[in-house]
Amino acid sequence: MVTADAQFARDVVLGTAPWHGRLLVLDHDSAGESTGHGSPLPALVHGGPGRAGGGEELGGIRSVLHHMQRTAVQGSPKMVGAVTGRWAPGATRHEGVHPFRKSLAELRVGDSVVAGPRTVTLADVAHFAEFTGDTFYAHTDEDAAKANPLFGGLVAHGHLVVSFAAGLFVSPESGPVLANYGLENLRFLTPVKPGDALTVTLTAKQITPREDADYGEVRWDANVTNQNDKSVATYDVLTLVMKD
Repeated sequence: MVTADAQFARDVVLGTAPWHGRLLVLDHDSAGESTGHGSPLPALVHGGPGRAGGGEELGGIRSVLHHMQRTAVQGSPKMVGAVTGRWAPGATRHEGVHPFRKSLAELRVGDSVVAGPRTVTLADVAHFAEFTGDTFYAHTDEDAAKANPLFGGLVAHGHLVVSFAAGLFVSPESGPVLANYGLENLRFLTPVKPGDALTVTLTAKQITPREDADYGEVRWDANVTNQNDKSVATYDVLTLVMKD
């Protein structure tokens, strides 16, 4: 499909997905890199052009998923987000009013806040180790940390990084955000050393109202970067937010 109309793309994809294993949506953002047709890629688990097969083991939840409808949708981040209703990395973000000040009715996918930087000090690492009891050698023993091929010196705790990020992006006043009830898909990608400066970008990724409650779930994309704009941690933050 070739279109710049996101609503048209969404309508067509949702209408034709049950009969196709893979769909390609071309727009201005993705056309320049496209071969002109969809390409089977490892990240796209699908049944082939005619749903020719799954190619997956039938064990546990995979066996259940094998019998469910599944379609891989290709397109630019903006177009995929418009089709799925879920923000994708690379799509537009909207900064302005802190998204934690918005109710579910006001919040939009892509609403974002960028906070920082905050410099991590050696005293921060030492205090966190003593306060939590996490005295793993990579945080407390300079010589042992230097011998570690992954670190080459003392590094901050991963959970210290996540804690600092929360302190940066939070809007502490009472408001529509009721609670943070979990993190998912947490990955520590780059070691953080004393002297590194952390910035966090938090983006509303998915908004899911609950029919039986006055609140809903918001999934946020969190990306913590250092002074070189390199990601040090990525994860999803889950919050409960009032509808109005």
